[in-house]
Amino acid sequence: MKQKAFQETASFLNQAEEEKREVARITSDRHPGLSINEAYQIQGHLLDLKRNKGHQIVGTKMGLTSDAKLKQMNVKDPIYGYIFDYMVLSHGEEVNIDELIHPKAEPEIAFILNRDLEGPGVTGAQVLEATKYVFPAIEIIDSRYENFNFTLPDVIADNTSASRVIFGSNLVNPIDLELDLVGVTLSINGRIKSLGAGAAVLGHPAHAIARLANMLAEKGEKVKANQPILSGAITEAIMLSRGDYVNAKLGGIGEVSFFVK
Repeated sequence: MKQKAFQETASFLNQAEEEKREVARITSDRHPGLSINEAYQIQGHLLDLKRNKGHQIVGTKMGLTSDAKLKQMNVKDPIYGYIFDYMVLSHGEEVNIDELIHPKAEPEIAFILNRDLEGPGVTGAQVLEATKYVFPAIEIIDSRYENFNFTLPDVIADNTSASRVIFGSNLVNPIDLELDLVGVTLSINGRIKSLGAGAAVLGHPAHAIARLANMLAEKGEKVKANQPILSGAITEAIMLSRGDYVNAKLGGIGEVSFFVK
């Protein structure tokens, strides 16, 4: 009975995304007391729905990767979601705001591994050793919940607000980079809106990938080689408007940009 309710909730969230319609958070009426584990079950049903519609998972993404935010939320682990093919755009492309609800942009360091990593016990050092390259990315988060108002289980169930991601074309071997010291600026229409450094992501972005491998191991999955992995937001997320030109510069890695039409 509970799984049927979870499937119905996943359909509810998927429909909200397709209809570009914000909805009340599911913990307010449908599932008060929803646990993190149950939220991932709803996320799993949501993934199944999308795959059944012909969409393919092309990568993974991390969320809640700030140590301060983890303490504030009183949880020990970040959260994760999945990137689908229809979400991906390339550097310089246009994002159609009419396809979204209330989108926000945040710059991230994306990883590509040269081999699978399977937890438990994966470390940041092992992630770096297995990294083929890193590249600049901007994730567009677009929670389906009204006013971005949600609890942790809500956002997990909603595939961590996954919406669009713009991948830069500059591929960099991180061997000579200190990713925790990479400086990042997020600019909109030529004005810097937010600043950060790689250390904002769990002290070092590789730690986020290690956490992902160890969390996925709990359900028998692994971090896969040759798939993009978003390590987590380096700056605050900035709301987007029609006509915006958005650019992120990541020191030593490159830049990525897009237009909002």
